[in-house]
Amino acid sequence: MSPAAETVRDDPRRSFIGVLQQIDAATGPEGLTVAGIVDRLDERAFGLLLLLLAIPCLVPGLPGAQIIAIPIFLLAAQIMIGRHEPWLPGWFTRLKVEKSWLSAITGFADKRLRWTEALSRPRLTFLASGIGERFVAFFMLLASVTVMLPLTNTIPSLALTLMALGLIQRDGLFALAGALVAAAWVSALGIVIAGLVLGAGFAVDLVRDAAPWLLDWFGR
Repeated sequence: MSPAAETVRDDPRRSFIGVLQQIDAATGPEGLTVAGIVDRLDERAFGLLLLLLAIPCLVPGLPGAQIIAIPIFLLAAQIMIGRHEPWLPGWFTRLKVEKSWLSAITGFADKRLRWTEALSRPRLTFLASGIGERFVAFFMLLASVTVMLPLTNTIPSLALTLMALGLIQRDGLFALAGALVAAAWVSALGIVIAGLVLGAGFAVDLVRDAAPWLLDWFGR
């Protein structure tokens, strides 16, 4: 393990923004592999890694969000089965993360998420550890699946960000808020999809009764 990793891997009460800043400071102009980032995270690696992946997906219509959602899904699944350390596919851990990307994520966290450290504190911890953590991970799975859909990444990524912050800070209220956002989003998408399917079926039935020749024209 590198000296830089040792300096980050210390007090679990450390500011998560401070952890991100140290990783950014320790990264050279050539960037850092995903494996190197994981190595430099402290014992809250699951939450911090999820946060690192979720923040870019907050950008509406982000190209590549569907790819980023794959490791998010894998991490959430590992939390559900009770793993204590994150595992990612070798091809993903070997990917090089650009210095500019890490700096942008760290800057965003410092400017936009600093308030979470002021408001967040360990509370309702049963929702951010143990069985409760696995319950929250289920909603992470649902949110990550919807990130994979075209142009639907922002709201589920907000849910993932809140849940990740809840795990990092052991704040069950944040975790619950993220789970509720994820549940509401998945429900809304389900209603829209069901409406489209049922609406299409209703339209076909209407045409069959009123203008059957039109269906024949389309070969139905």
